[in-house]
Amino acid sequence: MGFETAVADGVLRLRRPDTRWLSTGWDGGFADAPAAYNVSVPEGWERTDLDAYATERLADAGFAGTGGDPAGPALLTGVDMPHARVARSGSVVAVATAGVSNPAALPMAADSEDAGAPTPETDAERGSDGVGRGTVNVLVATTRRLDDGALANLVAVAAEAKAATLLATTGFPGTTTDAVVAGSARDGEPATFSGSATPVGSAARVCVRDAVRASLESRYAAGDATVPDSVADAEHGVVTDREAEVTRP
Repeated sequence: MGFETAVADGVLRLRRPDTRWLSTGWDGGFADAPAAYNVSVPEGWERTDLDAYATERLADAGFAGTGGDPAGPALLTGVDMPHARVARSGSVVAVATAGVSNPAALPMAADSEDAGAPTPETDAERGSDGVGRGTVNVLVATTRRLDDGALANLVAVAAEAKAATLLATTGFPGTTTDAVVAGSARDGEPATFSGSATPVGSAARVCVRDAVRASLESRYAAGDATVPDSVADAEHGVVTDREAEVTRP
């Protein structure tokens, strides 16, 4: 059985019974649940009771009951669900929503275009630490059975593909609020590894690339929003322009 997607009332569900998930979101970690979710929040949203809010939204969408925790990991995004895109290859499916109003730049030189743009300290005062109209959320899952280490590596593979895609299409490797949820069918055929050269990892890279790229095209092709040219031109964002001390071991 493959993973099924459904959208209702601004909530996207990626569902398959007997799935193990690993989330990097606000209530992250490992979880065994039949589904994972991506929840679009309205402009001006200021709720801080995230567990209660997610549970309410899932219930309103008809995806979960009103009592207890959400029935699976949930991510929050300022991107509307009509811009969500799904990509499938082999055993893998990826779902992405992508917006870049709060880019996170990592310049390779101090004299880069974004030098002098807001730092994490100053930009936090502008509200970039919450869910804005940006955020790139990725749900990626495989019908193969991975152990916890391989599932964690799938998160890394997805994040790498997301960063490569964003860098090529927007000039930024990510935003200040990106998150990934990876899932593995517990009753699937075992797969020992999930690296980029494996069938699972290779398919994940393709799916994440194509889903993120398609979501960006949907979000920005209409012209009602534009990709900022730099962090200084963005609504929010950060430039990590510090240098670390590097030594030999």
